[in-house]
Amino acid sequence: MESLYIVIPAYNEEENIESVVDDWYKVVEDTECRDSRLVVINDGSKDKTKEKLDELKKNRPMLEAITKPNGGHGSSVLYGYRYAIKNNADWIFQTDSDGQTNPDEFEAFWKMRESYDAILGNRQGTRQDGKSRVFVENVLRKILKIVFGVKVKDANAPFRLMKRELVEKYIGKMPENFNLPNVMLTTYFAYFHENIAFKTISFKPRSAGVNSINIKKIIKIGIKAVKDFYYLKKHIND
Repeated sequence: MESLYIVIPAYNEEENIESVVDDWYKVVEDTECRDSRLVVINDGSKDKTKEKLDELKKNRPMLEAITKPNGGHGSSVLYGYRYAIKNNADWIFQTDSDGQTNPDEFEAFWKMRESYDAILGNRQGTRQDGKSRVFVENVLRKILKIVFGVKVKDANAPFRLMKRELVEKYIGKMPENFNLPNVMLTTYFAYFHENIAFKTISFKPRSAGVNSINIKKIIKIGIKAVKDFYYLKKHIND
């Protein structure tokens, strides 16, 4: 049976983490592969996220709760991907810890794995997390078209199932703690014409807690991202 590593970054999610773990742990169990894991990367949370994860782990043998110094969402995602690669996962799935994605939609992705090397979530038309977020994603997609010449339906959806070998093929092209790894993985997949598919998913408002990203941070990240994109385009064939 094929192993699945579900990678979930978490920062100050004490209000969400128990329900998120419960929901996604069932998905890992359903693979019926003893080597599958739910990997939660606690990104130096200042609340009780770590304590809750430690408690949850006591009776969930397929849960890996890893705490690392705070480095941001992107560094946590990359940490989880490298962990899955190191442990020879067959498939890597990434989602977030804010309760905005629906675990019930995973099965359809899992069934598609025999036909594709990556199945990526598409939130276009289903997002319920605010017009500003939709605007940012649309601008991002246009920037990727200008810089890399790729057209993607959703660049950064935190709902993606990927073969380990595919992630391993491209992860080294990014800086170690790159802040938008999913964007660049989507871009590389499209640029190099990998066998991928986009599938529509639902995307709910955050269920609890406070989003650590605001418009000011988005603008700052965006300016840096454009510079990074041009640098990565220059070295895309390295």
